[in-house]
Amino acid sequence: MSEKGKVQVSVVVLPKAEILDPQGKAVLGSLKSLGFDEVADCRIGKVVRLTLNGDGSDNALIRRKVSDMASSLLSNPITEDFEIVFDKGDESK
Repeated sequence: MSEKGKVQVSVVVLPKAEILDPQGKAVLGSLKSLGFDEVADCRIGKVVRLTLNGDGSDNALIRRKVSDMASSLLSNPITEDFEIVFDKGDESK
């Protein structure tokens, strides 16, 4: 839950689909060996959770700024894709 005057956003960073993901393949194999046959694929990445100052009244601006952060620092645009996810309660504004 966001504090008053704060907006929480998560940046989910994953390897691009065309990039091999040996960690994901290892986890997939382990899940299958444990009997979790319903898992079709597994990609390993990272989540960066940001708490931003502001009331969240302009999510388009926040999304653009976080996208700039993700493109320039939080991800490697050559090998990784990212997705911006507003924490519950923040996206509806």
